[in-house]
Amino acid sequence: MAFETKITLPDCKYSYAISPKIKKYTLRDTTFNQNRLGNYELNRLLEKVPNSGNGFPLKIIINKELTGFKLSITDLSGLRPVNIFNKEEHQILQEKFYFLMDSLVERDIFEKSDNVKA
Repeated sequence: MAFETKITLPDCKYSYAISPKIKKYTLRDTTFNQNRLGNYELNRLLEKVPNSGNGFPLKIIINKELTGFKLSITDLSGLRPVNIFNKEEHQILQEKFYFLMDSLVERDIFEKSDNVKA
């Protein structure tokens, strides 16, 4: 998967794009870790019951130039993408995802825009 400047997850209410105000120190402040390639990575487990270990991993990778990113929600193996936005039973996971992303928007890492369905 290539780095994108704007990502919309299937059935998600919002699209996310890299903010032009993004700073490397802000990434470190928000618990992004720099990997061996120099990219910034954030891994979170979206789970209904905190600390249960049962949920879906959210992975965000921002390239070292701060110009593109990857965002994925997968099954626990990390191999298959999961859509948490198409089922009512994942309402708590959706709220946790939106909460995390809103905090990253507030810190000028991402910009958020509404998805308009045609």
